[in-house]
Amino acid sequence: MNRATCLGLIVTAGLFTLPMSADTTSLSCSGAAKQGGLLVCTGPADTSIRVAGEDGSGARDVRTDADGIVTIGLTRHEASPLVLTPTDGEPISVEIATRSDDFRLLRGLDCDKVDARTPQQLAEVEESWLKKKDAFETFNDGPGASLGFKRPAEGRASSPFGPERKYTGTGANGETCEKVSVHQGYDIATPIGTPIIAPAPGTVILGDPDLYYEGGAVFLDHGQGLVSVLMHMSKVDVTAGDEIEAGEQIGLSGNTGRTTGPHLHWAVKWRNQATLNRDEDFYIDPALLLALAPQ
Repeated sequence: MNRATCLGLIVTAGLFTLPMSADTTSLSCSGAAKQGGLLVCTGPADTSIRVAGEDGSGARDVRTDADGIVTIGLTRHEASPLVLTPTDGEPISVEIATRSDDFRLLRGLDCDKVDARTPQQLAEVEESWLKKKDAFETFNDGPGASLGFKRPAEGRASSPFGPERKYTGTGANGETCEKVSVHQGYDIATPIGTPIIAPAPGTVILGDPDLYYEGGAVFLDHGQGLVSVLMHMSKVDVTAGDEIEAGEQIGLSGNTGRTTGPHLHWAVKWRNQATLNRDEDFYIDPALLLALAPQ
């Protein structure tokens, strides 16, 4: 059985809580202890915490904020047990549940749906990339995961976070193409025009009707480094700087960008606020966030 240990306490991994001890330098953590999940920890304010596998693999440093709170994203291949070591504090060892993501082959696509190829398409990709880069470098205060998350649209869950997918297709001149990528979001199959709501409170850092891959998209910063990315929208009702409440409508679902049918793609990126290196950020599993209870 997967377990987590803290100062002699043992709890089941998955959705869990590690209580605070009498030692004021220790951490109290809760969250989804699974690869692709999220831990939310509380401890002394402005404290550096080394996060790494027991053998030192995957090491990174995070830092609690002025209220002593820090979110810790877990990669799809996170080591287990994961050891959290605060400066001058007792370490926490958390066993991380493993994923079992599958492999999917999607055949018979139009090459224009597989990847950018022409100079014009590549220029559009570059323009969109710069917009997204600027957005992800913008940080706002917010409740993070503390208020929980709502499903952002009605519809059928059509593709989970995590599978590796190989796309193959044919172009207009008979050429073939292929691309392999990991699906880094949670897809909801829903008719065009379905209302999309904010899954949690936040500040809009990008609202654009025509990004190359994402189509109509909203990037919503929930605070604590967490950003929801909602894609393929037919209508975007918000702009950068808007303060949004959980459940507030932000637009309508669509079939824009690089899609094979109408759906909403909801992704959540975890950004390490303790570093300026955005290459260290990564996407986590939105389905695991839906299981988190408000704190």
